[in-house]
Amino acid sequence: MSITSPPGLPRSLDYPEVPVGSILAGSAARYGGRTAFRQGGAQLSHEQLWRSACRFANALGAHGIGPGDVVAVHLPNCLSYPIAYYGTLLAGAAFTPANPLLPAEDLAAQLADSGAVVAVTCGAASGTLTRVLERTAVRIVLVANPIGELPPGAVEFGAFYREAGDQRPSLDIDVRESLAHLAYTGGTTGRSKGVRLSHRHVVVNTLQYSSWSHGAVPALNTDGDLVLDQIGSAEEWPVPLGTGVAINLTPWFHAMGIIAALNAPVLTGYSVVLHDRLDPAAYLADAERLRVTMVGGAPALFAALMAAPDFQTRDLTSVRLVTSGAAPLPVSTIKVLRERLPNAVIAEGYGLTEVTMGAVAAPAFRSGVRKPGTVGVPLADTEVKIVDAAGGEEPLPTGSRGEVCLRGPQVMPGYHNRPEETAAALVDGWLHTGDIGVVDEDGYLSIVDRKKDLLLYKGYNVYPRELEELLASQPAVAAAAVVGRPDEAAGELPVAFVVRAPGHADATAADLMATVNDLVLPYKRLRELHFVDKLPISGAGKILKRKLRDQLP
Repeated sequence: MSITSPPGLPRSLDYPEVPVGSILAGSAARYGGRTAFRQGGAQLSHEQLWRSACRFANALGAHGIGPGDVVAVHLPNCLSYPIAYYGTLLAGAAFTPANPLLPAEDLAAQLADSGAVVAVTCGAASGTLTRVLERTAVRIVLVANPIGELPPGAVEFGAFYREAGDQRPSLDIDVRESLAHLAYTGGTTGRSKGVRLSHRHVVVNTLQYSSWSHGAVPALNTDGDLVLDQIGSAEEWPVPLGTGVAINLTPWFHAMGIIAALNAPVLTGYSVVLHDRLDPAAYLADAERLRVTMVGGAPALFAALMAAPDFQTRDLTSVRLVTSGAAPLPVSTIKVLRERLPNAVIAEGYGLTEVTMGAVAAPAFRSGVRKPGTVGVPLADTEVKIVDAAGGEEPLPTGSRGEVCLRGPQVMPGYHNRPEETAAALVDGWLHTGDIGVVDEDGYLSIVDRKKDLLLYKGYNVYPRELEELLASQPAVAAAAVVGRPDEAAGELPVAFVVRAPGHADATAADLMATVNDLVLPYKRLRELHFVDKLPISGAGKILKRKLRDQLP
């Protein structure tokens, strides 16, 4: 038996030509009354989610929203989210996720670029949306969990679709051409750009990930909707279909969230409890009480759980699978998790929005070999090659360090209205990721560096250029550079080096940090600022950031 391929599970899958809504339709037919998602005292079964999503889709259709339109979901994780998500896709419209914590300028830019005509928001975030509406094409605003009075012209989310019919909309969706996701990811300058993903991209990547994690293959039920057939044994795959229980903190506006924490749990029949914030004590209490079988998230989640006193005392013997993505999981963390969760398989993965979500993952079957420090092997029908980071398309020899390139049916066709950036990223179907990696003799990929200056803070992309430009706009700053300080819990902490402008000797680090941090999302905030007399510059005039990293106190 191969260390990467267990008996019976093919390395190439047959992907049915169905739209994303078929994931939920198949789940509702198979798992019916089993709870799909719960939050607080409320819950949605797979069947209830299906009926509510159909109502929302029909309500959109009654307002003229359908193919060619874009619906922005500006929500935190809540029970309204999967209704809006699946309902949008069942109506034939495209879904664009918007972080509810986005500053007004960034939200306006995303809504305008996507051309969204409907926005689903919540009471806590509706004020920001309302302030930028006139700069967008949005004409319908729906508010879930409103606080006080609704904004002028807005409609309460539940009231919008409550009276609509719950029959499945009759639409002929071209799964290869119809846009399903318009997901925004950062660029090298911090300016977000939209990744265009069809229904087929979303279905394919959900199947790649779910089949690999559960020892199953795609199938269609008697209604022609998507299901999985279990072919692997419970001895090999620790969480059989229809038995999983999980707690989710991964935001659904993130690529890992929408595929691995929403579509995949629906397809595999999970019951998921939503937590709206990281409270390690509450998380561990629920994990014990609910007999959670899977724990998944970014490395920051595991660092927080391990730091909690309850981590050593709670009964976590039910946990059979631990998945991690969005940033490398420290080897020291893997060691602790293995000791504390001896019944669990610990599997890392790697991907990015441009590949829908995932491209590489560690074996999730018990007899598979997992190599700490690597992110695993390619998913079904996925290829990885390493090329010279300085340019070129020829694969480097095994063990060489270079830029990671990916090819497979989950790779995006391109960026939204960005032909030049698309051409730079995609060459003959190969996506140039900008990440530096190594593939070993067994095909395991390690991510060792980044070609770009991108930092990863708790799984979120932080672009130094954005922070540098904000610093440079301050009168007290003559020059600035931002680098990352490695941090086991967070990944990397943004640290600034600043040269004061003449006449501003009294400028303080605290004041500059406060000014910049007020303008960005919490995860982008500077954690340190150091004044220097000058920045190290190369002969070509570029700032030598490696020397700044060496100067970190």
